[in-house]
Amino acid sequence: MAERGKLDLAREQLVRVQSASIEPVDWLGLAIFAFYALENAVVAAADHLGLPWKPTHPSKVEASRLLSGNHGLPDVADLLVQLNELRKSEAYGELLAPTELDAEDIAIAVERYVAAVERLGET
Repeated sequence: MAERGKLDLAREQLVRVQSASIEPVDWLGLAIFAFYALENAVVAAADHLGLPWKPTHPSKVEASRLLSGNHGLPDVADLLVQLNELRKSEAYGELLAPTELDAEDIAIAVERYVAAVERLGET
C-alpha cells in the first residue's frame, strides 16, 4: 500500500479509536485500532521521508523513534509498545481494563500523531 493509502487507513482507524474511547470504553477496539492507526501513520511518514522499515512491530517502533528524534514527529514509541501489549492481553482475556492508561489520552495521542503525519505530507 502506498504512503497515501497507509495514511488514509490510519484516518479510518482513528475514527474507530475515537468511538471506542467513549464511555463505556471498548478496550479491545481501542487497543486494536489505536495500535493499527499509529503503525500505519508511522509507515506513511517513514515512506514519505524514505526511512527504511520492515513489516514487524519492533521495526515500526524503531521507525517511530527515528521520526520523533530526527523529524520532529510526536514520540509514540512507548505508546506503540503499550498498545501492542494491551491488544494482546485484551484479545486473550488475560487482563482487565488497564488502570495506567486513559482511553481519552490514547485517542488524543493517536489523533495528534495522524495530524502530524498529515502535515508532514504537506511539505
